[in-house]
Amino acid sequence: MTIQQELEKLIKDEVLLEIEDYIDELFEIIASKKEDENTKEELSQMQEMKKDFEEMLFDLQNGEIDEEECKEIIDEINEMRREDLED
Repeated sequence: MTIQQELEKLIKDEVLLEIEDYIDELFEIIASKKEDENTKEELSQMQEMKKDFEEMLFDLQNGEIDEEECKEIIDEINEMRREDLED
């Protein structure tokens, strides 16, 4: 498996699913009327992040991201996920 394929799998099978689950949770909070301004801001940020990852996936599938950049992105994703686990 190439690093590009590894990144694509990570984004498709894990990152986007986690983001979508979190967005669903935020919508549930909003629907239950228990949200505050922070919840709406968080939702907006997560929707933007999802869009960014979808664009990254598109670029990846079109061969526009090289191996070095893929490695950096994987490292950044792993760091973000570690920080989330620590919270």
